Amino acid sequence: MAKLKKRSVAPIYAIAVVWVIFTLVHPLYRVSDYVSAILLSAVAFIVAKGIWPTVEYELPDPEPAEDAPKDEPREEPAEEASEAEAEEPKEGDEPVSTGDPKLDALIQEKDRAISEMRRLNDAIADETISAQIDQLEDATSKILDHVIHHPEKQPQIRKFLIYYLPTTLKLLNTYDRMGATGVSGENIDGTMAKIETMMDTIVSSFHKQLDALFQDEAMDIASDITVMENLLVQEGLADMD
Repeated sequence: MAKLKKRSVAPIYAIAVVWVIFTLVHPLYRVSDYVSAILLSAVAFIVAKGIWPTVEYELPDPEPAEDAPKDEPREEPAEEASEAEAEEPKEGDEPVSTGDPKLDALIQEKDRAISEMRRLNDAIADETISAQIDQLEDATSKILDHVIHHPEKQPQIRKFLIYYLPTTLKLLNTYDRMGATGVSGENIDGTMAKIETMMDTIVSSFHKQLDALFQDEAMDIASDITVMENLLVQEGLADMD
């Protein structure tokens, strides 16, 4: 099992808030003022650290991949072939490894999920469901791309990968199979209607999962804006609303 630690940024924000409030209420004129501010910051940091402690996550080790058969040697592209055609990957080529098994597995899961969504979209004729699958494909691609570029956020999408994404694909596969029967019945019609009703909720949940990945960045920017506004006011470079 791999252990990951996620440290909360709340203690840092607590220190920033202490300094902003202290400078507004009690300007820093003397050394003792700075000492007081530092002591208050330390207390705020310890309290915030107790409320939002470091959280440890455990991720299962990836299963070792079986050795894939070596590719047959390919002939060199003809001289008249375009540069784009020469660089285009051939079917059966080995995927490029990042050197991190967990990231490699995540990239493979993204490719598999997107491929399955596109297959289902082609198979399902309902225009409403098709449009919703387009939104799910877009959100899934952005979620996984973001985490691939920010591996420390993998614990945030653990439940998404383990339950929400595979269950969504299962529902869509069921809808596809039942619709392909061409038969109307209580079980078939009732199940398909439930899936249709559920799709709006699923699309919304995928969008919320994507939005949640930007929570830390949003808090950082909000804190920076607050500190800058107060400093500008303190220096007389801006007016307080």
